[in-house]
Amino acid sequence: MSHRFVAVRVSLTALLFLAGVLFLQSTSATGLTEIEKQRQLFNAVFKAVERGDWSVVDDLPAADSQLLQEYVLWPDLRATFWRATIATASAANIDVFLKQYGTLRPARELRYKHALHLARSGDLAGYRRIYEQFYQGQEIAKLDCLALQAELEAGRTARVNGRATDLWLVGRSQVSECDPVFEYLDRNKVLGPVEYRKRYKLAVDNREFQLARWLAKKIDQQHVEEAAAWISAQAHPEDFLNSYARRADSETTRKQLVYAAERLTYRDPELALAAWRRVSNHVPFSEEQGLRTARHIALWTARDNLPGAYELLLDLPNAAADSEVSRWRARLSLRNAEWNTLLVDVATMSAELRESEEWRYWRAVALQRSGQILAAQASLQELSEERSYYGFLAADELGRDYALDHTQLLADEDAIAAIEAHPAIVRAGELFRVGQDSRGRSEWDAVVRSFSAEEKLQAAILADRWGWHSRAISTAASLGEYDDLAIRYPLPYQPWFEQSSSDASISATWAYGIARSESLFMRDVRSKAGAIGLMQLMPTTGREVARGIRLPYSGLTTLTNPESNIRLGTSYLGQMAERFGGNPVLATAAYNAGPHRVDRWLPESGTIDARVWIENIPFNETRKYVKRVLSAQAIFHWRMTGQLRRVSNELLLVRAASEAQRLASR
Repeated sequence: MSHRFVAVRVSLTALLFLAGVLFLQSTSATGLTEIEKQRQLFNAVFKAVERGDWSVVDDLPAADSQLLQEYVLWPDLRATFWRATIATASAANIDVFLKQYGTLRPARELRYKHALHLARSGDLAGYRRIYEQFYQGQEIAKLDCLALQAELEAGRTARVNGRATDLWLVGRSQVSECDPVFEYLDRNKVLGPVEYRKRYKLAVDNREFQLARWLAKKIDQQHVEEAAAWISAQAHPEDFLNSYARRADSETTRKQLVYAAERLTYRDPELALAAWRRVSNHVPFSEEQGLRTARHIALWTARDNLPGAYELLLDLPNAAADSEVSRWRARLSLRNAEWNTLLVDVATMSAELRESEEWRYWRAVALQRSGQILAAQASLQELSEERSYYGFLAADELGRDYALDHTQLLADEDAIAAIEAHPAIVRAGELFRVGQDSRGRSEWDAVVRSFSAEEKLQAAILADRWGWHSRAISTAASLGEYDDLAIRYPLPYQPWFEQSSSDASISATWAYGIARSESLFMRDVRSKAGAIGLMQLMPTTGREVARGIRLPYSGLTTLTNPESNIRLGTSYLGQMAERFGGNPVLATAAYNAGPHRVDRWLPESGTIDARVWIENIPFNETRKYVKRVLSAQAIFHWRMTGQLRRVSNELLLVRAASEAQRLASR
């Protein structure tokens, strides 16, 4: 059975290699340049090499083998193979490679993996030699603990205690590589009550209560009970607050009650307020605790648009009334169309906040609504000169054209040629061209950081010419260069965006606005939450949408393919538009925060101005995202058509949620 499996695997590898060779032969007559042939060769063998199969390289014709070895990414190919076969790779060969290419990123990655392999295979002395030369002092817990294991193996225990104790004294669970070192500390009674108390406090401060409970068992019963109370406050905050009378008053108990109130506020601000008022009448909280908790409850009452929110914010003492409190007071006045109150709210903001575009715009609207037309128009006129969401809204109020002010960056061809020939830029560009985008971005960013301002400017132009839009946009932005709209708002994959958007019954400019805001057109980018690709789809969402449109779905492969990602993203955006009655504001918010959250944010009854609804989105990220997409959509429309499409055209009234929607969201 095992022999038959090997035969099949070799057969498949041979077929894949043959297909690559035939492809290369078919392209050889098309006049490919040498660098293009090298890219083709690299891509033809890379997947097999990544699986640890070097035979595809050995079997290349001599001319192709030589060409591949001369390619700037040859070190990447060798390092990829050795990383895949690290358990059996020759240490001598790896050492030769590292000496030759040690400054390159693929060699650094290989060195790291090689060092870990040495440690895990028991060669701690070999690991320590690498560690002391390359990793000592970098404060990487995993590497430091492996080095301490090497010290223990060599019998140099005197060098272990202090550093090991420092690694142990953290408010979280350490990496598993530290376990043998910590076991040594425990066996030799290096850690005493003082150290356990210190780490216990760190764990509590870090809200790592399970770790705190484990540590408490090494201290005393009082700490065990205290840790249990923290866990109770975390898991059952309402019950914890209601049981305050049964708890002895102490500074720790007061901290636990404050924490429970904060936890309960996230779930139900009104319930938290009632419980906090009851507890505050009997427990002597410090002034700071009282102010912090009152502010927290008031802000979440405002974010959830609950009754009495404005009064809670207004009643906060000056010591608790920071800029976030000022913003939410103004947002509530805005939501309730209390224009004179809004003017007072804006006037009492800090100068910096008051002069931001957001509150300059809403002050102008409030002036307009309260009959101060000339003052309002003067403010709107000034703001309409800005190329931004609020600048566009101001221009819409006045019926003016948008101040797009597109100015092309001036290219210096000699400087661009010099940058293009820079070895690190050459490597970054080739990584991008062969689909190793993430590695390419890292290498590009590392070298561009060392450039002068003028070099960065020319590098942005170069990246745009290559079609590497994320690097062009970010490099130009790092200089504060925002006026070249062709660079900042490029139109990659235009046929796919147009066709897929048409199929989804949405505008391509909207889809472009989403894609730019989500990924800066990076096809392989992955968010912390796990969203992937150009339009940042979660794998579960991608699978569901693919099933609905009958698109073959292969997980990561599908999501990192620009064409399929665009199809899935536009289809999902179309679904959100349909769900929310064709309202692009609600659909955009749902694309970012999820449709069930948007259901909860809809008014209980009647309608609300979309601009006002946007300002009252509880999540800062989603609020900024919707504004960013709306302004980007207007710019993309101008880029694609040369015509002006007003942001106000997208601002449909936000209508109350149906009872069915409310039940579903709950």
